[in-house]
Amino acid sequence: MIAKSDYTQALLQMPYAHPLQSWTWGDFKSRWGWQMRPLILGEDQPQAVALVLKRALPRTPFSILYVPKGPALDYADVDLRQTMLAELEQLARQEKAIFIKIDPDVARGVGVEPEPVPSGVQFVNELQARGWRFSADQIQFRNTVELDLTLSEEDLLAAMKSKTRYNIRLAGRKGIVARPGTPDDFPVLAEMYRETAARDGFAIRPLAYYLDAWTSFYNNGLGQPLIAEYEGEPVAAVFIVRLGQKAIYMYGASTQKERNRMPNYLLQWEAIRWAKAQGCTIYDFWGAPD
Repeated sequence: MIAKSDYTQALLQMPYAHPLQSWTWGDFKSRWGWQMRPLILGEDQPQAVALVLKRALPRTPFSILYVPKGPALDYADVDLRQTMLAELEQLARQEKAIFIKIDPDVARGVGVEPEPVPSGVQFVNELQARGWRFSADQIQFRNTVELDLTLSEEDLLAAMKSKTRYNIRLAGRKGIVARPGTPDDFPVLAEMYRETAARDGFAIRPLAYYLDAWTSFYNNGLGQPLIAEYEGEPVAAVFIVRLGQKAIYMYGASTQKERNRMPNYLLQWEAIRWAKAQGCTIYDFWGAPD
């Protein structure tokens, strides 16, 4: 039986570690129909970890397995990649899984016109050689944009479009204030998220799901809400999740009120500043068009 502390310590040592591979995420998902199956490769020194989620298929002996944004390991190590895949394949057989799905946080290409990343391309080829197949049903975003937080605030602002810098300053001049939130703000954030989904036309889960997720991340030191207000009334919010040196803009929401005051611009900038102050070196915007 793997202990939470041992798993967490091992995950933090891994390249490509992601909050969705955290014990916190697995524990949260266990309240929503999944079971945790954490793995650690390496007896004395952890070499790879995987948070495997299992969902039983009703009225059958079978299941499905999913490794969200994992496994976490050094993808430049060919032997280690093969060992982890063999371990996952064996677990799938043991759990009578009709399939196992992975979407590791490793790049195949970088840039608008993607420049191939050798380890990512090789890993895809290895998956195909072992009989794994690409799934058109993508659970997580395939593409994202990452911001280098090792730059100074001055350099980060200088790299933005002039209109973006103008709107950040405009929000402050027009009375928008951004502040760190607490769990007391989660109900307001949830309602704003519901409003945003209805306005932008995307489906969401029951609000209780998000309240549980945000509380889990916050209570385990992995999540932080930030709230933009005008005259004390919340008009926009984000929820940032962080693990190690990466911060992820995982949820964002806003109301129709005071949009001309550009609250989202100031809020996003303050989220970036918050992540930088926490020692993060990467800010992940969590999704980009294909």
